[in-house]
Amino acid sequence: MRAYIYTGGTVCPDRIYEHPKEEDLVIAADSGWHNAKRLGVEPGVLLGDFDSIGTGELPDVAEILQVPAEKDQTDTQLAVDLALSRGARDIVIIGGLSGRLDHSLSNLAILEELAERGVHALITDGYNRARFIRNTGALIPRSDFRYLSLLLVEEKAKGVTVDGCKYPLKNATLFRKRQYAVSNEITGNCALVEVRRGALYVIEAAE
Repeated sequence: MRAYIYTGGTVCPDRIYEHPKEEDLVIAADSGWHNAKRLGVEPGVLLGDFDSIGTGELPDVAEILQVPAEKDQTDTQLAVDLALSRGARDIVIIGGLSGRLDHSLSNLAILEELAERGVHALITDGYNRARFIRNTGALIPRSDFRYLSLLLVEEKAKGVTVDGCKYPLKNATLFRKRQYAVSNEITGNCALVEVRRGALYVIEAAE
């Protein structure tokens, strides 16, 4: 099952290519409800402490799950946990990459946890789109995102290959303290990114 989680922050609707189908689980995490509505999506679940959704009555949603404001997990993390508990094996997070840097980094870390659990996941706000891979590969279709960057999570990554881009790599070793696999560009229909040993974020950026 695929789940869509709409969270807070600014989004660019013109570059949100991921749209839920009728059978998908759709969750709004607090103010993410506004982003869902901006994109023409009706969430089935509204979850959060509702400190950022705004004043007034809560919107008319099929299921509302309110959590305490003082808690250990962010609203986005709680939404991910809810999606997993309901059987999601593919999760798309919309929003969560603008505004507060601490929230952006914590949302990226969610991708790492999901990958370790065998769940396919990505996060996008229309300005950036990110995936996490470890000891594997990913096909990245060409789109309106101009740049493709690889950012290391650990000290180094070995056997990094990038095909279908302006600056290809073949069995390269990359280091976290000197990141140079940044601002590449996809030249074909898609790019193939592979890492034999290591972990990295595959990030598409609009400009």
